[in-house]
Amino acid sequence: MCKHILNAQVSIRAPCCKQWYDCPECHAEKQTHKLQKTMEMAFLCKKCKKAFYKDMEKYEESDEFCPHCDNHYVIDAKTPQAVVGVEGEDARIDARMLKDERVKPKNNHSVFTMDPDEEAALLNL
Repeated sequence: MCKHILNAQVSIRAPCCKQWYDCPECHAEKQTHKLQKTMEMAFLCKKCKKAFYKDMEKYEESDEFCPHCDNHYVIDAKTPQAVVGVEGEDARIDARMLKDERVKPKNNHSVFTMDPDEEAALLNL
């Protein structure tokens, strides 16, 4: 799993060390040598788990899809972004900070006010 590109659709086999990486940054972190450039690339689709080759000299728009499962692997990369948020406990543990819009608010009654049904019940006694 790549921490640099969150939506990587394929892994690429590095021609220099024959290892599979999701991005060049992952290769740079794990290896001491530079990534060798090549015009014939080996891809491993993350959807169907099958490998395929592409010649980058003859690359066309139709080559943006896995030949086995038609997964569109050339997409805009999603990278991790810093997010400003509200500090608090994990909402799965303590959800008091969250307001559930589906729940109707309870009508807070005073000791001095009664519902019409309650008042009628008291008068019938």
